[in-house]
Amino acid sequence: MLLARDKSQLLIVDVQDKLLGAISGKDRVVDRCVRLVRAARSLGVPITISEQYPQGLGPTHDSIRDAFANDGELIDKVEFSCLRNDRLRDRLHELRRQGRSQVVIAGIEAHVCVTQTAIDLEGQGFESFVVADAVGSRAKSSYKLALTRLQKASVDVVDSEMVLFEWMERSGTPEFKELQSLIK
Repeated sequence: MLLARDKSQLLIVDVQDKLLGAISGKDRVVDRCVRLVRAARSLGVPITISEQYPQGLGPTHDSIRDAFANDGELIDKVEFSCLRNDRLRDRLHELRRQGRSQVVIAGIEAHVCVTQTAIDLEGQGFESFVVADAVGSRAKSSYKLALTRLQKASVDVVDSEMVLFEWMERSGTPEFKELQSLIK
C-alpha cells in the first residue's frame, strides 16, 4: 500500500537531546526527522511528537522543534509505546477517525519505543510505516533487529524519500518545487 498525504499522520517519537547522545547515526536521524516534519507541515499532514519523561530527558531536539513550530501536538509520556499513553492514543485515534489511518513513525529508540508503538498501532487497526533512515538505536545490532521484527509484524519499513515522493505523488507541482530542496 502506498502512502497518501490525506490518509497520513506523522509521529516523531522521543528525539530528545539526552537520549540522542548515545544513538548510532544520531545526525542522520535528526536530519531525516526535520525533513519529515517540514514535508508534513507543507503538505498538511498532522504531526504528533512524543517526549519520554521530559523532566529527566529534556525536550525534543531544537532543530525538530523549530521545524515543528507548534504545528500539531507535543505530548509527554512515560510509557514506551505511544499507544499505552492516554493522550497520545486519543490523538492518534482522533486523527484516524478523520480518515488518517496511516501513521508514519520516526524517532528513537528503534528497538524500544518505535517498535512497541508500531506493533501496537498495527494491532489497533492502523497502517504503520517506520522510516528506517529516521530511526535509530544505541547499538546497530538493536536497530537491525528492530527493522527485522517490524517487517515480521507486518509493519511497512520505508525511507524518508519514499514518504516524500508518495505524499507528493507527482513532479511539476508547487509542492514538489517547494519540497525538492529537502531531497537534494
